[in-house]
Amino acid sequence: MNRFILTCTLVFLTLLTYGRDKGSPPPATYVDPFIGTTNFGTTNPGAVCPQGMMSVVPFNVMGSDENNYDKDARWWSTPYEHTNTFFTGFSHVNLSGVGCPELGSLLLMPTTGKLDVDYKSYGSKYKDEKASPGYFSNFLTKYNVKTEVSATPRTGVARFTFPKGESHILLNLGEGLTNESGAFFRKVNEREIEGMKLLGTFCYNPQAVFPIYFVMRVNKTPKQSGYWKKQRPMYGVEAEWDQDHGRYKLYTKYAKEIAGDDIGSFFSFETEEGEEIEVQMGVSFVSIENARLNLDAEQSGKNFNRVYEEAVDRWNKDLSRITVEGGTEDQKKIFYTALYHLLIHPNILQDVNGQYPAMESSEILTTKGNRYTVFSLWDTYRNVHQLLTLVYPERQMEMIQTMLDMYREHGWFPKWELYGRETLTMEGDPSIPVIVDSWMKGLRDFDVDLAYEAMYKSATYPGPKNLMRPDNDDYMSLGYVPLREQYDNSVSHALEYYIADFALSRFAQALGKKEDAKKFYQRSLGYKHYYSKEYGTFRPLLPDGSFYTPFNPRQGENFEPNPGFHEGSAWNYTFYVPHDIPGLTKLMGGRKNFLHKLQMVFDEGLYDPANEPDIAYPHLFSYFSGEEWRTQYQVQRLLKKYFTTKPDGIPGNDDTGTMSGWAIFNMMGFYPDCPGLPEYTLTSPVFDKITIQLNPKWYKQTELVIEATGTDADIRYIQDIQLGDKPYKKFRITHDELVNAGKISFGLTDKK
Repeated sequence: MNRFILTCTLVFLTLLTYGRDKGSPPPATYVDPFIGTTNFGTTNPGAVCPQGMMSVVPFNVMGSDENNYDKDARWWSTPYEHTNTFFTGFSHVNLSGVGCPELGSLLLMPTTGKLDVDYKSYGSKYKDEKASPGYFSNFLTKYNVKTEVSATPRTGVARFTFPKGESHILLNLGEGLTNESGAFFRKVNEREIEGMKLLGTFCYNPQAVFPIYFVMRVNKTPKQSGYWKKQRPMYGVEAEWDQDHGRYKLYTKYAKEIAGDDIGSFFSFETEEGEEIEVQMGVSFVSIENARLNLDAEQSGKNFNRVYEEAVDRWNKDLSRITVEGGTEDQKKIFYTALYHLLIHPNILQDVNGQYPAMESSEILTTKGNRYTVFSLWDTYRNVHQLLTLVYPERQMEMIQTMLDMYREHGWFPKWELYGRETLTMEGDPSIPVIVDSWMKGLRDFDVDLAYEAMYKSATYPGPKNLMRPDNDDYMSLGYVPLREQYDNSVSHALEYYIADFALSRFAQALGKKEDAKKFYQRSLGYKHYYSKEYGTFRPLLPDGSFYTPFNPRQGENFEPNPGFHEGSAWNYTFYVPHDIPGLTKLMGGRKNFLHKLQMVFDEGLYDPANEPDIAYPHLFSYFSGEEWRTQYQVQRLLKKYFTTKPDGIPGNDDTGTMSGWAIFNMMGFYPDCPGLPEYTLTSPVFDKITIQLNPKWYKQTELVIEATGTDADIRYIQDIQLGDKPYKKFRITHDELVNAGKISFGLTDKK
């Protein structure tokens, strides 16, 4: 059976499996991995499985002298940018939607003709890019080579179709997206190599360093293989670079270990026209032995097509937990691509034997379930974990267990954890609302006393040694964090602490710790210190309690440094008190003033759809009776403007699924606008029917059905709501009300 027929057969079987009952295509067919790959969305079109450790991604941000797309010439936090055209290999294990460069190493590159190991010259232009869940392909025009890649949870596979003649497969350990250098190779046999590459220093943290171990195999014995290493001129001898290989020295006879900052390995073949060579890559963050174990366990006896088929099946099973009917084809693409992006991180860290690197330790431990990593919690505590709690609770439960294990191992919950290292990126105490939110929604299969101990520690521990709240001394004594350095993000820090303390107060209340609940609730109201009547916004405070001056509430709109605020203006933060909207309303002079200023944020373009602190602003209108239509209008307007099917179809960094999470919830008609509070604001769904499968271990109903009828207008407003078989008169709903009803119906109109 040739490849075309086999591919068609796989597609047909997939369609049969997932589309048979409802006559619709399987959800993976709606996913477009190119969405978000420009406009700094920093997603990528590489092959990955849901929550998979491995991803195999086309690397095109390095090496071209023809443009300004070289990662060493400007800030690139992604291995792939859609407008770039210079391909230098496939990177293995990558991050999706982040704002700092990291990982993206083990660059695998096919070439033909004379062997060239200099990445600046061996790169190639490409065409015919194709991407779908678990698959990527392109055609290298310089070499007439077709590339294809797929992945299992812990391993990658590439299939290169070569022309007739001399062909090569290169593995470059000297280049990549990571900020670290240093690696080694060892030749195992003619078709297998193993080694290690150092990664880390994410977002300027020099201590967040860790190794990745790998085993690579080719399925054909090469006619020659070896290493390369960048040369250094000998002292006192004028450099005479090799005419064939420039600054790189080839090792064709030496077959033991080799190490260095800029090294690589090559396999050379004599290929026939159309000959395919497959390359398998297994990785581990524990050891080379585990990398080999992962490879054997997940790819033994399988070829490329089998791996790809299993990857597609994994995606369809996960994406099928939410089915949508009605809406446009583009809306379905936006929805399922967003769900696809949300399910990439956090991802598993443990090997097939359960081993993983302990948090901030050289110790290797073993888990019985899944151990997760890449906790970008400043982002994801706002909506990603709420969606996981609702739709994938077994995974969210394992993530909470992971967070508790990190506390056991390290003494702190994670803040922005990356492969067992704490990067301390961004601010706040974000683990608290994540865990409290899940507990309030019924996910309680964890050590509650230990969780409270960890939360209480970060909320009360002295500042200088407090990893979550480094300015906790001021916060506890003054009730706010003063500006002690011009750009210390003091207001942003404090606002995050207030939200964490509110969640902690609710947790304490539920556990019968009344004094703690009162203390943390009072602390959560400290945001009032920052309100400036003169400007009508929050404003940095000095240690003596006076306001910082001179002050411009619009400074920071373009991400320029701004005293007191991180990556935004005062307007991006002033309404970020989701736990006390009534108190903030009173502070601003009442309902009329609050609504006027909130509307002004949208009218004057002060809202930033890509900045987490203000992404829930549209939902605040629904706290005021008669103004709910404004939420419905703004949500639909923002969805149409910022979320599209084009490569720039995400408004900015996806932030490991957070922007996607905003789109998913709002397209379904509800949004968790206050982290840690088990409630949602209702808005207009974009689909006629949405069915969410519910896990019976945690939910009484087997599914939640959301229906919308009445109009197909461009902007749809809610006319009436039916919860179960009863009318529902509110525009906010608790988690229990929603999931226990089994069905919520919206009657929609084109009238406000």
